[in-house]
Amino acid sequence: MRIGELARRSGVSVRSLRYYEQQGLLRAERTPGGQRQYGEWAVDRVVRVQALFAAGLNSTKIARLLPCLRDADGGPSALATHRLVDELRAERARIDRAVAELALSRDILDEAIDAASEDRSRATGPLQPH
Repeated sequence: MRIGELARRSGVSVRSLRYYEQQGLLRAERTPGGQRQYGEWAVDRVVRVQALFAAGLNSTKIARLLPCLRDADGGPSALATHRLVDELRAERARIDRAVAELALSRDILDEAIDAASEDRSRATGPLQPH
């Protein structure tokens, strides 16, 4: 598939896909005319890259760990050194902490919403939709 099709199917801009290629996060074959050509595996790869960026990893770290992941067409990698595995475990622990902090924030907001809703309904009667 061409870069525009990959962008459409993955929900990522063409510009981002070019950046991923520059950073070593995505590879493309080239047609004789120089156009990028991607296999079906690329959609899965782009989705994974997006998830890793969303988790707070930078492109350098993502580039190091991608060869260790199994894409739809891939198998295990010999590139997973003990050091890299330790770094990945540390990233996972960081993400687990962030999830716990967000859950606590959500719970506090829920309490505030409940309290504000009760106060408002006592003062003005039942809440009316806006």
